[in-house]
Amino acid sequence: MGTCLTLFVSAWAFVRLWSVEAAAGMAFAAMLLPPLASWAANRRGPDDRWWDDPSGDPQSDEWWAELDGKKKPGPP
Repeated sequence: MGTCLTLFVSAWAFVRLWSVEAAAGMAFAAMLLPPLASWAANRRGPDDRWWDDPSGDPQSDEWWAELDGKKKPGPP
């Protein structure tokens, strides 16, 4: 976040005096960095099966197991 703020502030504080195009490019880079960082930080590994973790609610877990085909529906 500090890098983004530094890029943005320096782009419009003094880089624009030499080149508006460079300042716009720096601002664009500052705009792209936070989403790219969040995508990289929240990336799941190929062996990470977080969606199979139980939620802690037995009724909900049973319902999802039935919907996913892991469990046959019981008698009503």
